Amino acid sequence: MNKSIKDILVIDDEQVILDSVVKIGGSEGFMVDSADNGQAALEKLEGNDYRLIVSDIMMPVMDGFALLDELSSRNISTPVIMTTGYSTFDNAVNSLYRGAIDFIPKPFSIEELVSAINRGIKYSGIIKQEGMGGSSELLPYVPCPSKYFRIGYSCWVYSSGKNSAVIGITDLFNKTIDTITGIELVQPGDQINQANYAIKIETGSDLLHQVYSPISGKVVAVNDKLLEDFSILEKDPYFEGWIYQVEPADFDNEIKNLIPCCSDRV
Repeated sequence: MNKSIKDILVIDDEQVILDSVVKIGGSEGFMVDSADNGQAALEKLEGNDYRLIVSDIMMPVMDGFALLDELSSRNISTPVIMTTGYSTFDNAVNSLYRGAIDFIPKPFSIEELVSAINRGIKYSGIIKQEGMGGSSELLPYVPCPSKYFRIGYSCWVYSSGKNSAVIGITDLFNKTIDTITGIELVQPGDQINQANYAIKIETGSDLLHQVYSPISGKVVAVNDKLLEDFSILEKDPYFEGWIYQVEPADFDNEIKNLIPCCSDRV
């Protein structure tokens, strides 16, 4: 059966949210379809191919986590952005660990949603291109090194010792945003927390992208070179383009919520 190709499927049991995402997505030129629970969304997926799914977590019939599991079991690779009014640590970590590419707390602003949708659509195109490549040498992005760990697809961490770790953003994340025009970082001595925003990046398209920290801890050093030359992040995201050196608060436990980058090469 030939499936209809559409841009976005938004899933939420609140009609006001469905209407808002349909309107905002449409204003950005995307074709947006909607469903009020996970089961109804699966039925839509039987007859349509979507480039991106935007799903609530707390829904009747089938919630967002059950939907993620079902998508995985059916080998449906459409990227998912999770949203929720219950913005807890567990919801954020579970969303990213179980395969969502992003997590947006409600209420979200138009700017937050537009930025996430644009990243998600670009991510979808990159993954599709990757699937057509057939060779690791033809990957449209550079995976993070095998000894690194990541949260979602955007941010990585490498532990260089019991009391030291380095954090940065992935090349795949770089490929989902436009040219960087500004970076807002925390200061040495500040505390950052796992699955909380720790980096803000502005791009030439006037979008603001917030990136989650993969671990909790005290920021020991900030890579000031990035503030002078944003292109370092794009040219060498895993080495010279590191962002924070951190003294981890509980790395042994928090690593359980992270995805080993070596699994990306299996």
